[in-house]
Amino acid sequence: MKQFQKKELKVSIILPNYNSSETIKATISSILNQAYKNWELIIVDDNSDKITKSILFKYKKLKKIKIFYLKKNKGAAYCRNLAIKKSKSYYLAFIDSDDLWHKNKLKLQINFMQKNNYFFTYTNYKTFKINNPVKKTILTPGKFNFSSFVKNTSIATSTMIVERSIARKIKFSNTKICEDYYYKCQLLKKIGNAYCYPSFLTEYQIREDSLQSSRIRNLFWIWKINKSLNHFNVLKNLISICLISFNSLKKYGFR
Repeated sequence: MKQFQKKELKVSIILPNYNSSETIKATISSILNQAYKNWELIIVDDNSDKITKSILFKYKKLKKIKIFYLKKNKGAAYCRNLAIKKSKSYYLAFIDSDDLWHKNKLKLQINFMQKNNYFFTYTNYKTFKINNPVKKTILTPGKFNFSSFVKNTSIATSTMIVERSIARKIKFSNTKICEDYYYKCQLLKKIGNAYCYPSFLTEYQIREDSLQSSRIRNLFWIWKINKSLNHFNVLKNLISICLISFNSLKKYGFR
């Protein structure tokens, strides 16, 4: 890795998009404003409404942005998997269509990866709600492996960067929600550890109408993934669910 430290290796930014007319412009702006310039943005639009598509159309002429339009709604997992397939960069970064990056996010995190020869990193982040100026800071553990992650799912997808050579054969699960949970499980099984760059470089939006905003539904799908894909027995699954729930309450409280 030492020979790469003086140049910016290209990063593909993976962005699944669906009916995000209220937020997508701010998300894309936070990418365009990055201090790290060697990136491409791959947007997969999941058959959004006309308003959202009209916003995306305005970015059509930007060479660094590639947009793929689906004719049928297929979910975030399909969108992310397709974008990864279309990518050819050294790194993969992820962001959702209602989240924001600080301008030094890519630069600081990739330098951190190159300096330490890390394959998978994430950052601390702040959560916010529309029309609510109060932001909550989320401190994440400095390191995760598979065993610790299935007890504390504090790696926010929009904070992640991974080496594409490691991640390109791993797919997001085709589940209604929590598809990113299993993706991270697979990465950690393959790589061993993920490391935190200890700075608040991402702002993660919590939406009241989001599927993820229902804690019980979220835990139900993690239970199913643990059982069918991680092959946990009942006891191991119970321990995982209880600790994930406990750590979620510590992070977000009773929202």
